[in-house]
Amino acid sequence: MIASLRLLSALCLAALLVACAGSPSSSLGELPRTPDASIEQLLDQASTAKTPEQAALLRLSAADLSNQQNNPGRAAQILAQVPLDQLKPAQQIFASTLAAELALGRNQPQAALAALSHPSLQRLAELPVEQQIRTHMTMARTFEANGQSMAAIRERVMTGPLLQGQPLAANNDAIWASVAALPLDQLQSTADDDLGGWLSLARSVKQAGTLEQQQAAIDTWKAQHPKHPAAQQLPTTLAQLRALTSEPITKIALLLPQEGSLASVAKALRDGFMAAHFQAEQAGQKPPAIQVFDSSRINNVDEFYRQAKAAGVQLVVGPLEKPLVKQLASRPSLPITTLALNYSDSNTDGPPQLFQFGLAAEDEAREVARRAWADGKRSAVAMVPKGEWGDRVLDAFRQSWQAKGGKMIAAEHVDQPVALAGQIAELFQLRNSEGRAQRLQSTTGAAMAAQPSRRQDIDFMFLAATPQQAQQIKPTMVFQYAGDVPVYATSHLFTNSNDQAQYADLNGVMFCETPWLLNAEDPLRAQVIAQWPQAAGPLGRLYAMGVDAWRLAPRLDQLKALPDSRIEGLSGSLSLNPSRRVERQLPWAKFVDGKIQRLPNTAP
Repeated sequence: MIASLRLLSALCLAALLVACAGSPSSSLGELPRTPDASIEQLLDQASTAKTPEQAALLRLSAADLSNQQNNPGRAAQILAQVPLDQLKPAQQIFASTLAAELALGRNQPQAALAALSHPSLQRLAELPVEQQIRTHMTMARTFEANGQSMAAIRERVMTGPLLQGQPLAANNDAIWASVAALPLDQLQSTADDDLGGWLSLARSVKQAGTLEQQQAAIDTWKAQHPKHPAAQQLPTTLAQLRALTSEPITKIALLLPQEGSLASVAKALRDGFMAAHFQAEQAGQKPPAIQVFDSSRINNVDEFYRQAKAAGVQLVVGPLEKPLVKQLASRPSLPITTLALNYSDSNTDGPPQLFQFGLAAEDEAREVARRAWADGKRSAVAMVPKGEWGDRVLDAFRQSWQAKGGKMIAAEHVDQPVALAGQIAELFQLRNSEGRAQRLQSTTGAAMAAQPSRRQDIDFMFLAATPQQAQQIKPTMVFQYAGDVPVYATSHLFTNSNDQAQYADLNGVMFCETPWLLNAEDPLRAQVIAQWPQAAGPLGRLYAMGVDAWRLAPRLDQLKALPDSRIEGLSGSLSLNPSRRVERQLPWAKFVDGKIQRLPNTAP
């Protein structure tokens, strides 16, 4: 009786699979469908299936069901039992898509990319829409995980016509998030297709300086592209942006020191700020009036705010001095919204009217952690300068890296150049391999000509160093058999000197940097350097910060109201965290054969 029931169950299950399977052409083969059955039932039937194709369909269904039930490990084990090369194209596409989904779940984006390179995907358009959507979305996520932003955007744009309802809205939101993160020079397109429309929309919004100008840019674009998917269903962020209201700013107080140790820094900030102001005037806009105050002469912050309020100031940009920023951060409220140009180092959020913006080295340490993690790295060593600055940078990197789940193996503090070789050998445990060779020679009595080898559990090195230190560290790594270890560095090693000999010593090193120093074609940058040539070097970062302070000023409320929005500045891609501190995501470059090579952007 039991045997008869089992036979009946098997027949019903087989019939159900046939009924649920797609029916593409015979050359394509059937697509697996998960029936109302358990994983064990599917695997039992696979083991007694009459044909290899039926067994493969059952195992693919079981693997897919395992993944749906949040058991990716078992899904991968089952999928490994399916002979991919013996399947028909539809099943190969299904298996490759599932393999890529599992690889993404393991945070192995390159493995996902390899899975989706199977020749069978050339016939994807012949499959049912449901499978096309699933595969295209997996491709998009794979490209995003591999830092191939434009390829991911193209994939999502191509998939848009297959979607409707909430999936279409979510896809539009994802397209906008990726397009909005692209630098302006990658948004140049004259194509009149859907992709060209997305790029022109992003370009229009980025080039608008104020909230009102952005809203007008969106409306103008919609009128010009009435049939575009984004015009018919505006991405959520842009819809929220259009709904915002703000009081136009007509007067800004620029509060910077004109005397003392920070006077030269303040001058670069002020020149960048005023250059952006004059650019707005040249463009025919009516920018806010600027009144400059000398913070080095302020004895009483309350008195300054009384003067500023009496003068009609609606926004204060500054101060730069950390003690003054700390004073402001300790108050329950401020009479005027203030964008401080430094950080208070306080764990408290400060008054709701206080925003903070700076070029902190800790920002770059966190940016290295973000980029390395996005690149699939999981274990790190670090080299930083000896002293309080190096300690702060290392702490910022370690905290950010470990918060993501990364492993911090070891760190060394650079001080004396003569000690570098020993420090690098210690980081990579080169002496351990030499010791093993000596012990083996002692045991066997035979002479051993062993080449030192480094430990293999290090994915990359985090480096914060001066140009002189970095030029010694990278060649020493090569000499110490660790030249193959990727190096992710802060901007402090880069001077924009175009010295090919110096760059050659840094060959292969990746570093984050401000767009100001990596994008020589920016028109405002060209104007500033023509007037102040020193802005072409490291001091240019301060000019960029001044420009971005101007760009941030009218859009602080926007960033606060829309946490996912960003401003593409010359000191980085700027966003606001919950503590109202401006965070920078930086572009990346690499030293290659004596030249600088820009690297593709990755998702924020």
